[in-house]
Amino acid sequence: MKWIKCFFVILFVWLFLFGGKNEIFIRVNQVGYLPHEPKVAIVFSSIKLEKYEFAVIEESTGKRIFGPFRIKEDLGEWGNFRHYYELDFSDLETSGRYVIAIGKKGGKNWRSLPFSIGVDIYNRYIDFLLFYMRQQRCGYNPILDEVCHRFDGRTVYAPIPDGSYIDATGGWHDAGDYLKYLLTSSNTVCRLLITFIENRGKFSDSTDYFGHKVPNGIPDILDEAKWGLDWMLKLHPDEDQLYHQVADDRDHIGFKLPFKDTADYGWGPGSYRVVYFASGKPQGLGKYRNTSTGVANLAGRYAAAMAMAYRVWKDYLKDDAFALRCLKAGIEVYKLGKAKKGSQEGTPCRAPYRYYEKTWADDMEWGASELFRVTGDSIYYWDAVKFSKLAGTVSWMGLDTANHYEYYPFMNMGHYSLYSVSEDQTLKDSLIFYYRHEIEKVLKRARNNPFRVGIPFIWCSNNLAAAFVNQCILYEKMSGDTSYQRLMSAHRDWLLGRNPWGVSQFIGIPDSGGVTPCFPHSAIFLEKGIVIKGGLVDGPVYASIFNSLKGIRLSREDKFSAFQSDYLVYHDDVWDYSTNEPTLDGTAEALFFISHFAR
Repeated sequence: MKWIKCFFVILFVWLFLFGGKNEIFIRVNQVGYLPHEPKVAIVFSSIKLEKYEFAVIEESTGKRIFGPFRIKEDLGEWGNFRHYYELDFSDLETSGRYVIAIGKKGGKNWRSLPFSIGVDIYNRYIDFLLFYMRQQRCGYNPILDEVCHRFDGRTVYAPIPDGSYIDATGGWHDAGDYLKYLLTSSNTVCRLLITFIENRGKFSDSTDYFGHKVPNGIPDILDEAKWGLDWMLKLHPDEDQLYHQVADDRDHIGFKLPFKDTADYGWGPGSYRVVYFASGKPQGLGKYRNTSTGVANLAGRYAAAMAMAYRVWKDYLKDDAFALRCLKAGIEVYKLGKAKKGSQEGTPCRAPYRYYEKTWADDMEWGASELFRVTGDSIYYWDAVKFSKLAGTVSWMGLDTANHYEYYPFMNMGHYSLYSVSEDQTLKDSLIFYYRHEIEKVLKRARNNPFRVGIPFIWCSNNLAAAFVNQCILYEKMSGDTSYQRLMSAHRDWLLGRNPWGVSQFIGIPDSGGVTPCFPHSAIFLEKGIVIKGGLVDGPVYASIFNSLKGIRLSREDKFSAFQSDYLVYHDDVWDYSTNEPTLDGTAEALFFISHFAR
């Protein structure tokens, strides 16, 4: 009798999953598409759809604008659903507001969320991302109108006695917690500056340096970059010194507002926090230690940021004093990187999680290229050439998995920087090859799923997707080759809603008519109810990663439960720090491509 019972259980499950549910799900980029670019939606269901048709409908009038066309070429089973199809409407270039409709003649039809086609659809979202970064500020926070962490901090591992005071106030909180890392903040500053340099003229001025809603004649993106630069300068108080981290996982004692932080680092609750010196050696004050081998990863990014700051403040803002101060710091810290090749990882304490960055040649290539650009010193050029060959195609691209931030930053901006300053065509061809080789590895993986996304779904997978979009953009600028536009669009569109859950991975983007994260892992949201618009959340992870992390739970019914699988999960839940925590550096990474697509 057991087999009969099992048969009916299996039959019930099959009918529930595949026989009785005829729902059809359409996924689009919820912001929309530029007129002359690929436009591909994804539709999936538990039933075959070859006899269905799709059309693009004008949202306001219901008028059919494009189609109908027969749905074809079943892409097969993936996740919880058996049938996936691409809906290609690239030929539609007329600006407007649309939905996609699917159905049979005379029968029920299903509609997508609305989206736009137009040249200016990304313009207003630049300010959204800058708003998120502004609310991450430590010290004076303009969103809260409060000052936090006034006592940062006291040193460890430094050439001066442990517990010595150093002014490390300011900067940004890294994510939903209140640690501050040079590792991620240096990359954040670099992304802000290269975004401005590459997209000058697209940025508004609505706030001052402190984030007050008063224009100051400086684009807001540069006010934000200077907030980070000022903190980075504090971390280099002397020619031979560089500090890299403020606080550690003793911070993780539950949600609290930053100006009410009660974490205790040995000097009393809410008092001084520890500041780690970049020693280039393993560190850890508690149960766990890192495996650091040098400081070149930090030094290279630091030098790149300071050299770009020199260009911007000297040539654009006409502030020679600040420009020269940045250049001096960049040159000094670059020397520290050459003296201590290797990577300074994030420092853990009570928990095993940390930033595992092991790559550094890419950072030194970037720093050397930018220093050569502003000094003309050929030593930097030949250093950059040497480091470019060491970096080569080393990256996460093509891998199934990697340690957390092991290949960081998630795309090598050094190759692009060196390309722009070199006159050696053979070298330039090699740099193009490096980018193309990595893109091809992602393309190969992307063929394995109907969404055509080739990233490994490790912790902070959205950062990888954003970085890959940027690499495709830069590759096209270098080579003129447009053959990867569909692949690039697939990863951008994944971040903006063309994913199994149908949710944009940016809080509050789009700002109307879309589905975006409502319950981010953030104390400012939880305690104050402030919508931290613009933040890019961590993103989907392998179910095995989600199930292995400590302290994760769901606080409410999972509204995306139908789309979770044994392979991949995403939860819009304040307690899921693995998929729904917005990050500083990921948002800065995405700002580059949002600005690129703005007109």
